[in-house]
Amino acid sequence: MTAIEDLRLGFIGLGNIAHFHADAVREAGAIVAAGTDIEEAARRTFAEEYGAETFADPQEMFEAVDAVIVSTPNRFHEEYVVACLEAGVDVLVEKPLAHTLESAERVVEAAEDSDAFCMVGFHNRFRDPVKVLNQYRLDGDMGEVTHVEANYIRRRGVPGRGSWFTRKEVSGGGSVIDIGTHALDLGLHLMGFPEVHEVSAQTRSQFGTEEDYTYIDMWGEDQGSGAFDVDDSATALVRCEDGKTLSLEVAWASNRHPSQEMVIRGTGAGAHLDMATDSLEVLETTPQGASHHRDIEIETAGDEPHAVEEEYFLEHVARDEHPEMNTVEEAFVVQQIMDAIYRSSERGEAVTVR
Repeated sequence: MTAIEDLRLGFIGLGNIAHFHADAVREAGAIVAAGTDIEEAARRTFAEEYGAETFADPQEMFEAVDAVIVSTPNRFHEEYVVACLEAGVDVLVEKPLAHTLESAERVVEAAEDSDAFCMVGFHNRFRDPVKVLNQYRLDGDMGEVTHVEANYIRRRGVPGRGSWFTRKEVSGGGSVIDIGTHALDLGLHLMGFPEVHEVSAQTRSQFGTEEDYTYIDMWGEDQGSGAFDVDDSATALVRCEDGKTLSLEVAWASNRHPSQEMVIRGTGAGAHLDMATDSLEVLETTPQGASHHRDIEIETAGDEPHAVEEEYFLEHVARDEHPEMNTVEEAFVVQQIMDAIYRSSERGEAVTVR
């Protein structure tokens, strides 16, 4: 086993998210050793901040590192993740797995053929309340989880119009791909990833396409409605095995209060999880003494989930073991659902996952 302090990490795509990951890697004790980006300015800034060697070609970097973190726009996930896996280098890729289902399939195939592993950055799984709730499920305290209401809704939160987030050819989609992927993954995780059969959905572009789109703040620069060709909200119902269901409400912009709430309905207990506040409440009804409802508030330490995710990744690189969480196979299921959401909306009817 290699000590985490001796691990040398490389980074592909050196924008803001890469710096966020690099800080977490350094905090965990590993070495920020190298980076690559198509932009020379990004390489120069990364080298100056972290004292890392930078490369224009990722292939030149692989021999200098033990693992890689990919944080490029979605369209380029496949290219760089596959390159890592073919070089035998473990990789953590930001969500989603890819920008299209076909691209995601090729990543899965590369992972199956490689001795290295790919982990996908669904960091919400590493929140303390989520870990507590999932353990309750595994221990049987929730009974059978039959339905999850998964919400990720912003009042006004369209990323910079004209950035890669709002251009379908680069992102693959809008709110569904960007933040809906988090809600879908977490909902499925808290259900134990049941087999998914059918999706009925409607996507919308109601705010990002408005010339007078009104907002208080925005990530990136607003280049106007002409630079927006993706969805800004969606509603979906996902049908799974044994009658289990997941409902999704996702929006970059809406005329309602923001929400990052998950409502879990189990036969033994239910739960209300708010990711915005890291609060968790477990709901039970019991005949003990007299019939009554019992609402239990759960208090946790609230460890920063990105940091915990990074440590989990580094530990598995150090032990040369494939992780059991945030696997490529699970991320592919999420990709299948997102693909089905778009197909269902286009057809105006329920579709089977493919």
